[in-house]
Amino acid sequence: MGTTQIDERPERIVALDSSYADTTLLLEKELVGITTYRSYSADLPDYLGDARDEYADEVVSVGDLEAPSLEKIAALEPDLIVSAKVRHEALYDQLSAIAPTIMSETTGATFKENVELLAKAVGEEELAAEKIAAYEEAAAEVGAAVNEAADNPTISVTRFLDGPTRLYLKDTYSGIVLDDAGLARPKAQDTTGFALEISEENIKQADADKIFVTIYEDEEGVAAKTKESFERNPLWKPLEPKVTEVDDTTWMTAVSIQGAYHILHDLAEAFGVEAPAIP
Repeated sequence: MGTTQIDERPERIVALDSSYADTTLLLEKELVGITTYRSYSADLPDYLGDARDEYADEVVSVGDLEAPSLEKIAALEPDLIVSAKVRHEALYDQLSAIAPTIMSETTGATFKENVELLAKAVGEEELAAEKIAAYEEAAAEVGAAVNEAADNPTISVTRFLDGPTRLYLKDTYSGIVLDDAGLARPKAQDTTGFALEISEENIKQADADKIFVTIYEDEEGVAAKTKESFERNPLWKPLEPKVTEVDDTTWMTAVSIQGAYHILHDLAEAFGVEAPAIP
């Protein structure tokens, strides 16, 4: 958004996007405020482990992701506010009047670059570099083991939603993790971009040597019903033996180094190779 002047090293951080909440904990800073987004709330998800108690023991919600409360943010007296332009660009002037505010362009495929952005703002560039390097080493090790064990398999990522079913492409959070691991994608997903939306007539485009499936838990259960409909379709039957169901939170909405370790763990488990230690 231009230049942000930060006079002292920030300690109290409000993260208006869940990926930045995760990154605040990754960089061992105090997380005091977050927004509520789908299943992400002040009861921080289990995949964040002990860091929740160490760096977010007093975290509170400042409202929904779509409409955070400026009053609640101000009441927390943060040293830094962090988000993404795709989320809160319209609020930048109001937020920066409360505390120094930084915004990345987006989230998702830029999750590692966003770690570096926040690290620069809080003076933890060296720690960020260590965390990213450790994750990338773990990804390379898992990918090499999977490729050796399964003769360079192709990996499909399919998500059932309360809308069109998606096949996730290379410019996504999960797509970047697979690329870091050196794992191949099936032809339909081996391309840049976010996602390919498919109907039941296009089920074959989800095919691969291993198909990782997530289900978004919407309140009306639409995603689960869509999945059931796909599974009744004869075109799905040849795919069934290749399917591994995984957690939607860690594969889709985490968008963080912490979540990426869980993706690597699922990959290792699915192919029967050694799983990485989860920090």
